[in-house]
Amino acid sequence: MTNRVYELHAQMCKVFTSSKRLEILNLLRDKELSVTELTDHAKISQANLSQHLSILREKGIVQTRRDGLKIYYSLTNKKIIAAFDIIREVLLDKLAHAEKLSKDMKKDKRTAR
Repeated sequence: MTNRVYELHAQMCKVFTSSKRLEILNLLRDKELSVTELTDHAKISQANLSQHLSILREKGIVQTRRDGLKIYYSLTNKKIIAAFDIIREVLLDKLAHAEKLSKDMKKDKRTAR
């Protein structure tokens, strides 16, 4: 059972290897959006968006709702955004640490002269 959970976890994480898919998730953070709205916000072609949405749907991360001719997308589980935010915070901490190290090294070079 544990191995199966690890396998599923790894498969889900593969979905997040695309910066565009991460952007789509962020756009869907608080609301559902139509394909047209997602295309406009993400600034990608509808064909490209459809490929990303297909992957997200296949993995059960987004769901659809049809209203007439429009199809709306939303997240299946808001906990995805919590995970998204935690990873983003870790990355921002890492960037801040790297920036501080860089400044400290420049400062050390100036004082060494």
